[in-house]
Formats: sequence, structure tokens, C-alpha cells
Amino acid sequence: MKLYIAGPDVFRPDAPAWAEGVRALCRDAGHEALIPLDGAETTADGIYRNNLRLIESAEAVLANLNPFRGAEPDSGTCVEVGYALALGKPVIGYLEKMKPLRERLDAGGPGIDGRYRDAEGRAVEDFGLPLNLMLAVPVRLVEGGITAALGALARREP
Repeated sequence: MKLYIAGPDVFRPDAPAWAEGVRALCRDAGHEALIPLDGAETTADGIYRNNLRLIESAEAVLANLNPFRGAEPDSGTCVEVGYALALGKPVIGYLEKMKPLRERLDAGGPGIDGRYRDAEGRAVEDFGLPLNLMLAVPVRLVEGGITAALGALARREP
């Protein structure tokens, strides 16, 4: 299968070496990795359109949904996941820990209204999911890294 590898890993200082490692893992599992670093585009619009093309050509998406620059997954990765879902492609998201969102955000409560609140007083959904329900419901989530996601993919194949 062609697998689009979504996530903020492209921003790592060792991104080219990381990409080669992921390509090898995918190849060893019998798949081809499509990585946002693939392509010669250098403009924002060009990179965006190239990534959409890669997602369109993929049969599934593996997405790093660990917190990035804050408490939530990378916003670009969320767009890629949404696009893949809209195209009907399976998405497997991986997280280092499958800790419920309210625990991860250290939400106090429940308050007088029965809802948990973050440090700024905003309600935190409490479905026991590790991410916002808009990601946690349609995406198959696994604990671990890319290897765990590849394992989950293998268990889905006939």
C-alpha cells in the first residue's frame, strides 16, 4: 500500500534522516511511504497542493497526533487527516500515551455545572477519549509510534 505519513515530524532538525527511517520501516512492512518532504515545492501554496496530491494517491494515512507546540496535535496534520477522511481513506493515528483528554489537560472538576474545565475556565469534553472527539471518533488510534500504526494497519488488511 501507499501510505501518506502525516505529522509534525517534518519540522524535526533531523527530518531527512527521520524520513529515511520511516521509508525503511514501511518498506520492511511491504508498503511505500509518501512523506510531505517528497517533492521539490518550496512555496506555501506548492507544498499544500503537493501534500494533497500525495494524500489522494495514498491508500491510507498514518498520522502522528501527539501534542505539538501546545496541548493539541499539529494543525496541518489535522487538515491532512480531515482531507483523507473526506476522501474515504482509512486513517490510523498514533499517540505516545492514550491518556484521556481531561487528564492530559489537567482539567479540574467537575465543577458546579458538572463539567471539567481547563486552566482558562473553558469546558473540556469528557468522553474518556485521548483527543477531541472529531479526531478520536473517525480515526483508529493506537498507542505508540509509527511501528504501532503499521502493526494496526497490518491487522486491518485481509
